[in-house]
Amino acid sequence: MTTRARDFLLVVTLAASAATPAPAQTTAPATGPAGSAAQGSIPDISGVWRHMSLPGFEPLPSGPRPVTNRSRNNGVSNYNQLVGDYTNPILKPDAAAKIKKLGELSLQGVTFPSPANQCWPEPVPYIYKNFGVLILQQPHEVTLLYDEAQEFRKVRLNEAHPAQVTPSWHGDSVGHYEGDTLVVDTVGINADRPYAMIDLFGTPYTKALHVVERYRMIDYETAKEGLERDKRENMLPPGSINPNYKGKHLQLYFTIEDEGVFTMPWSATITYRGGTTDWQEIVCAENTHEYYNNKDSDIPKADKPDF
Repeated sequence: MTTRARDFLLVVTLAASAATPAPAQTTAPATGPAGSAAQGSIPDISGVWRHMSLPGFEPLPSGPRPVTNRSRNNGVSNYNQLVGDYTNPILKPDAAAKIKKLGELSLQGVTFPSPANQCWPEPVPYIYKNFGVLILQQPHEVTLLYDEAQEFRKVRLNEAHPAQVTPSWHGDSVGHYEGDTLVVDTVGINADRPYAMIDLFGTPYTKALHVVERYRMIDYETAKEGLERDKRENMLPPGSINPNYKGKHLQLYFTIEDEGVFTMPWSATITYRGGTTDWQEIVCAENTHEYYNNKDSDIPKADKPDF
């Protein structure tokens, strides 16, 4: 597979035991105040879930769409040239100019720095680039673990954001259940940092970034629509999915707002497959050997020591 998912990779595979995803329990819509769980059982979305597409966002069939790739390969996003569509009407002029500049570098064969290839924490929604997410549910919180660089997020349940949020890598996340759906609200994502971008095209964000996520279990027949949108937009590495999997899926519907970057809110989905308990973790570290090209990187060398 010839992708630039990581410039420097040290892969450590761990066999971890995790609960196999179970079907969601049908519950009535929440009748209590906002932030309270619906009466009865909460939906079981725990376990290992995977999407295997790059860059990964599934644009909706109508309405404001995320930035997509102007460079295409057989009709889908060309992951080896990340050229964001700077003409997307959701973008304010300064944001469009930044995306255009990075796209021009990519067309020249330059891999511009990002949180992924520079081993920095990945903000929401950039972090959806990770193929795997392991969800752990507890009465007071939900933990989301991602399969690259040991990143994780904590979602406090049935609480409000503090009056003054201290910015952090992944922001302050609070959640509640609405019927069969886990709703997560995130603010306070640190924008004063290197490589402040929310996608692989370098779309910037500001301290006003606000992300709302809605996770729910769906059956295969319902998931097919999202999977088809994924297939039309994103690259699927050969052999990366089991085409015979017809079990439960986990769909994430997310909405992004940032008045400093976008002219309007926009939404997209990520449709995850289940069915496996294997958990591979990828550690980001310096490594001059490019496994995807099977060669060493062309780095500066000296014929003799300078001391």
